[in-house]
Amino acid sequence: MEFSVKKFDLLDELDLTQGVIERKTTIPILSNLLFEAKGNRLSITATDLELSIRTSCEAKVKKEGAGTIPAKKLLDLVRLLPEEEIRFKLLDNNWIQIVCDRKTYKMVGMSKDNFPTLPPFPSTQVKIPAKILHEQIAKTIFAISQEESRYTLNGALVVLTPATMTMVATDGHRLAMVEIPQKLTGLPGDVRVLVPKKAMTEVMRMCDKAGDDAEVEFAQDESHLFFQFGRRLLSARKLTGTFPNYEAVLPRDANKTIVLERSELQDALRRVSQLADQRSHAVKFMLSKEGVEISASSPEYGEAKETIEKEFNGETISIGFNAQYLLDFLAAAADGPISVELKDDQSAGQMRPMADDSSRYRYVVMPMRI
Repeated sequence: MEFSVKKFDLLDELDLTQGVIERKTTIPILSNLLFEAKGNRLSITATDLELSIRTSCEAKVKKEGAGTIPAKKLLDLVRLLPEEEIRFKLLDNNWIQIVCDRKTYKMVGMSKDNFPTLPPFPSTQVKIPAKILHEQIAKTIFAISQEESRYTLNGALVVLTPATMTMVATDGHRLAMVEIPQKLTGLPGDVRVLVPKKAMTEVMRMCDKAGDDAEVEFAQDESHLFFQFGRRLLSARKLTGTFPNYEAVLPRDANKTIVLERSELQDALRRVSQLADQRSHAVKFMLSKEGVEISASSPEYGEAKETIEKEFNGETISIGFNAQYLLDFLAAAADGPISVELKDDQSAGQMRPMADDSSRYRYVVMPMRI
């Protein structure tokens, strides 16, 4: 294998692979990238066995072949090299020689035969606008469970129909759901898949690089999900199991509603939560004719209380929430009015941004005892 490539082209693709590379793996080959030089392109592959990225860039190939290179060290080195052409050559014992200008380096590679074989991309099931996919992930990913024991909650449920795209994430304490009307041509029927959180993070990055007008080709086989962005392909092992019945969680009879400005509510929560208990992050909402009183207290820090004056005609109600859960939602919601909908102090509350008509975005939070 022998080829040369422009630094800018190579750096862009190396950067894309870093989210997949395992830093502390017990399988050394997974810390390496697979380089394959063929025709006029360099193909780069990274995998952690659960998630894989294959991408490519233009290259002047002198001798076709393949080899593996330590991913992190290569990225660090390429970043420091001048804006010149970089030449790569596979030496004996899987070493890789790297030459740029009058600078020469040799890195210890591993046999390409040890690199895992990736599943092939099946036929495209449906094309999804990258902008919509990015928006849905950004509005739900923070609600995914961090507990590894809750396996089916370690990702988001994606439901595709010929007319809509829905994404739902929950950790058992809160639920984020966004439904966007979107014609998905060629879809034979409804598709329901569980997408792992790490895969969603990488799909977001690839959507960013692809641009707003790009389309993502989505496909699946028995055990993998595939997201194709032009010459870039991400494949992820499916999460198995049954996602909870999220529709049963959505509040039906929340009859106490108040509409607050997103920025005003966000600022008040940020200030009040500074004096909340640092373990529970508990804040209390009291809705009355005077508006909304948000308060928090802790033995270590003291107490805080703020009132947002707003018309409220229902019965007075006090309810506790995790402030961080609310702030996560407000950071993802569109600017403008937020509808806060409650039933009683024992039932889940619901928040909806009213400015964003294109996506039906709902956030459900379980109450806390204060």
